Amino acid sequence: MSVDTRAEHLTTAQAGSGHAPTTHPARCALARQLMPQRGPILGGTLLGLLGGAAGLVQPLAAKRLVDELGAGHRATGDMLALGALVLTGAVLVALGYYVLERAAESVVCAARRRLAGRLLRLRVPVAERHDPGDLIARVTSDTTVLRQVATQAMASALTQTVISLITVGMMALLDPVLLVVTLAVIALVAVACGGIVPRIGRAAQQTQQAIGDMATALERAFGAFRTIKACGAEQREIARLHEAAEHARRTGVRAASWEVASDTVTGAATHIAFLAVLGVGGARVAAHAISVSTLVAFLLYLFSLAPRVGQLAAVAGQLQVGAAAALRIGETEDLPVEETTPITSHTEPPGPAAVAFDRVSFAYRPGSPVVHRDVSFTIPARGMTAFVGPSGAGKTTVFSLIERFWEPDAGRILLDGRDTRHWPLAELRAATGYVEQDAPVLAGTLRDNLLLGCPHATENQLRTVLRRARLDTVADRLPQGLDTPVGHRGSNLSGGERQRIAIARALLRTPRLLLLDEATSQLDAANEAALRDTIADLARTTTVLVVAHRLSTVTNADRIVVMEAGRVRAVGTHAHLVQGDALYAELAATQLVNYSAVDD
Repeated sequence: MSVDTRAEHLTTAQAGSGHAPTTHPARCALARQLMPQRGPILGGTLLGLLGGAAGLVQPLAAKRLVDELGAGHRATGDMLALGALVLTGAVLVALGYYVLERAAESVVCAARRRLAGRLLRLRVPVAERHDPGDLIARVTSDTTVLRQVATQAMASALTQTVISLITVGMMALLDPVLLVVTLAVIALVAVACGGIVPRIGRAAQQTQQAIGDMATALERAFGAFRTIKACGAEQREIARLHEAAEHARRTGVRAASWEVASDTVTGAATHIAFLAVLGVGGARVAAHAISVSTLVAFLLYLFSLAPRVGQLAAVAGQLQVGAAAALRIGETEDLPVEETTPITSHTEPPGPAAVAFDRVSFAYRPGSPVVHRDVSFTIPARGMTAFVGPSGAGKTTVFSLIERFWEPDAGRILLDGRDTRHWPLAELRAATGYVEQDAPVLAGTLRDNLLLGCPHATENQLRTVLRRARLDTVADRLPQGLDTPVGHRGSNLSGGERQRIAIARALLRTPRLLLLDEATSQLDAANEAALRDTIADLARTTTVLVVAHRLSTVTNADRIVVMEAGRVRAVGTHAHLVQGDALYAELAATQLVNYSAVDD
């Protein structure tokens, strides 16, 4: 097993295990997400600290005010100073909050851009081993969680810790005895929350995974929307979605219950601390150990400290949630991707490309059935070559290996005599045009779909390929022509129209090697005959490989490769194979249509 394959299996197992992240990797993942915005985060935190410092001075100002009023002095200046402190603290805190919110938006935007770029560059085996809905949830819901809790929680953790320590110091200066009473209550809170916070993190991880599972269920349903309706399976699919939603609800309630437990503990501790300080402080005032103004100032510090202790407990839970989201995002960012070296120059020789398979063996994953067994054949430049054989013979896999969606386990695939593994992917795929079996069409306009692989094509080039693909009449009758939306996955088009769009899209790239995987299976007889002539004309200047199930597609091919059980059984022309190969003769006798199931 290759290193990449082992990494893919490990990452898949980690992503789907449902176990809570360990503390250290989760914290590292969170720190990695926040690191690019460390400047604004520190700036916002500093503003919050300055605002908190202004708040710390307020009890002392209040103590002075009480002392002045108790002595019968005018305290106008002290009242104005206290008001100025309140206003200054509020402004600094608000400004810090704004800076942190901007940083949070930048963190999320950067994460989403990285994930979007990463997901579309995933290696095909990796993408096919992950549920699309779960990957989408990591870009949407997980980054939203990161935005909601991570930046503010990190800043709040630092701010509240520093301000709390300073507050404790000020309380110690006022009366150490009352401070001991307060710290005893805080210690009880810390012990209780120490057992609660990890549970919040585990519940948050499970909740986010449940949301990903629901997104997967939704994606599954919309991916076969018409089929579900045609089968009358709406209620069963709705039940599946309800089950996913119920699972997300249960995990969310579990997380909320632990958060409520944390809030309850800190809230109760606040009241206990207040009552204890009030009782002990009242006794000390009665014994003349401290003054009334000192007790008032101490209580004001306690009132400011108690919410901070509660906020620190809440922040610990929020950081667990944010760390769980960051870990899932980080797992996605670590998935293996294809190389992205851009094309700097066109060094390949002009004209059609020659293709050769040299003792190629391949299985889609370790332990699965072998799809190709020592496959060898040579296809010269120019002309049309058809691949035929029973379903599962390995025909479509030939195209997947040429495009390097997958890599062979043994042997070589040569394009113009050069191993495809030595071709930069961008150059390899620029040299090929590929029309898939199901001819995918993307949401957007007809023009968007045609320009997908050749965004700078001119109107004349578009019109030329429209005529060659027999799409010109379709485009002319659409209400907005090429700018007409085609619907989700081309739902506004017929199957034959989608196939012709896929063919036109491939032709627009003027490929040196054209791969057609049953590209005319949904066309009517007239359009199929017309496109067959187009492909035959194209084969005079391009190398065309066709996977075919219709006899009409292969009879005029320059050569036919007959495959069976992952091996090349025979190669020749139609006339030669009808006489010389029993399997091909049987396929030809049945018009090849009995083997038109989805291949390989």
